[in-house]
Amino acid sequence: MNTAHRPQPDRLYQLLPALYRQRDADQGYPLRALLQVIGEQVDVLEADIGQLYDNWFIETCEDWVVPYIGDLLGYRALHTGGGSGNPALDSILVARRDVAHTVRSRRGKGTLAILETLARDVAGWPAQATEFFRLLAVTQAINHLQLDRGRVVDLRDGDALERLGGPLDRLAHTVDVRRIASSRSRGYHNIPSVGVFVWRLRSYPITMAPARRYGDAGPNLFHFSALGNDTQLYTPHALGVPQPVRRRPFEQSLLNGCFDFYGEDKSFQIWVGMPRQPVPPQQLVTADLTDWNYRPQPGQVAVDPVLGRIAFPPESGRRQPVWVSYHYGFPAPIGGGEYHRTPSQVAGSRLYRVGEGQPHARIADALTLWHSEAPEHGVIELTDSGVYVEPIHVELAENQTLQLRAANGTRPVIRILDWQTSLPDSLVITGAPGSRFTLEGLLVTGRSMQIGGEMAAVTIRHSTLVAGGGLHCDCEPQRPDEPSLELINAPDCLTIEHSILGILQSSRDEVRLDPATIRISDSIIDAASNERIAIGAPQHLCAHADLSIMRSTVFGRVQVHAIVLAEDTIFQGMVIACRRQKGCVRFSYLPAGSRTPRRYRCQPDLVLQAIEDRYAAGGMPPQERDALLARERKRVIPLFNSVRYGTPAYCQLAADCAPEITQGAADEAEMGVYHDLFQAQRLANLRTRLDEHTPAGMDTGVIFAS
Repeated sequence: MNTAHRPQPDRLYQLLPALYRQRDADQGYPLRALLQVIGEQVDVLEADIGQLYDNWFIETCEDWVVPYIGDLLGYRALHTGGGSGNPALDSILVARRDVAHTVRSRRGKGTLAILETLARDVAGWPAQATEFFRLLAVTQAINHLQLDRGRVVDLRDGDALERLGGPLDRLAHTVDVRRIASSRSRGYHNIPSVGVFVWRLRSYPITMAPARRYGDAGPNLFHFSALGNDTQLYTPHALGVPQPVRRRPFEQSLLNGCFDFYGEDKSFQIWVGMPRQPVPPQQLVTADLTDWNYRPQPGQVAVDPVLGRIAFPPESGRRQPVWVSYHYGFPAPIGGGEYHRTPSQVAGSRLYRVGEGQPHARIADALTLWHSEAPEHGVIELTDSGVYVEPIHVELAENQTLQLRAANGTRPVIRILDWQTSLPDSLVITGAPGSRFTLEGLLVTGRSMQIGGEMAAVTIRHSTLVAGGGLHCDCEPQRPDEPSLELINAPDCLTIEHSILGILQSSRDEVRLDPATIRISDSIIDAASNERIAIGAPQHLCAHADLSIMRSTVFGRVQVHAIVLAEDTIFQGMVIACRRQKGCVRFSYLPAGSRTPRRYRCQPDLVLQAIEDRYAAGGMPPQERDALLARERKRVIPLFNSVRYGTPAYCQLAADCAPEITQGAADEAEMGVYHDLFQAQRLANLRTRLDEHTPAGMDTGVIFAS
């Protein structure tokens, strides 16, 4: 029934003359009762007529009408790629939304702009469409010259050369007869080719964080990153597509005085002194600071947006602090950042805030008060994106809980230094039986996090424990063999969610204690080498722990007591489970030689089994079988755009990665940590819609710009 219509049972009765209503009242309202019955049917008929009108529009129609409107448009259903968790509800909501987008997009069918709109609506990717026939080299008539088309390459135009092969390429190319939508070998520059460049990387902010001084060359050189590694600066979403800031466009913006990249709510900004004063944009100069050789003139500040480096004049003898705000690129919101999180805490927890303008300036001050008050449930919240350099030692009483977390919209850094000359320092968490600890939203660097005592549970959520204790400028770990997390007989249960960790070591008494439980989901465990042990125990074959891991990526060997469940996970190093009688591994990739419990639809098992079946059926000589096995085993090895933390495309599967990996999860999404991005479904949906809206005679292909 139309909710806008409200029943009015007496509206027919009110239309009668007062004389008849008076006589009806004298007789006990029999006429009124009759007209109320008739009025109910009038209301039903009127509501039905109103709903019929509402059913003409996708926004207001009933659920059963959505497929019929879709049929009128020739609508084809898409993969949902997740949703509310209720399949029936998802099928209704997603279909209605998608049909509504189809109604709108059909009005612009055949235009270039609608292809960019489809990428945003269907796949959620910022996009730019390019007609490649406009970039073809042509022979022009002398009477009708087009100076912007078909030009030979100007070797003096460095900006045009930098854009070569990308979405902003404007140089002339010769014809490539290969189809842009080919699944084998694609060619771009042809008359019917239209390329839709999509940006998969997202831009994330860091706000008012201390810059990291580069100590080897003087006090006037800084990194934007608090870890001291080179960081490519990105444009925010508000400025269009999230793409890297290049030196030449940044320099040109400074020369033109428009400052497109510098300032509040833009790509980056720099502050100096106490109180903080923003560096005027008129003082900025663009420089290549690869070797730190450039020396700015007095009154200038050199910035390299490609490496994320800052250089002040050497004569200034800089002793003032430097703060920065900037944007960096990353595939998904994991590992801590200023992205939105939903903090959870035990009811009745006592809150201690740490940060600028808060009751406590240091974590140690909040811990001292927490120890003295000894609440049953406590939360220490860091309210800014600063760097906290201090030793941290937490001791939990029996059944006591503590959460050390970042406030929503911040990303604090805890930097652990060697405070004791003769002993290694760590972020130490110990507790009595029944105690629980949670680390959320933080980045820990310098030394490892150490868990001891008899704790019941530890949770690491949306955090990063930097592999190797820190990074060099080229994002290589400083101490690759050093663990990021050490478990010493505790906790009984470790949970890791949406986090990035280095080596995880678990030392547990196998005689006195039962195996610990380790649960990992949507995370990266990075030993910086596939030959190092990523999850294991020092001086032992296997860690005394039962592992459950889902939708994660592991660089390094895994050696545990048992694997309860491994699902949608990429193991780059060999996996050894000492007890193989329980548990299972499903829809995952494991290298050759792995010893695991029973497997279900894992790689490369599936492709190798298909070859063995063909060989068993006959008709294939042994030499050909061996060659096929070697080729297929090599083909399905996961390929990544980057395997070093600190780079924008860290752990992102490459475009030429085997489809058995990019679509090998249980729900046909990609294996690994970025499973929940559903990129395979997004791409399939986008290609479906592009086929429906491509201009006549044109051939459209999707090109990953990031």
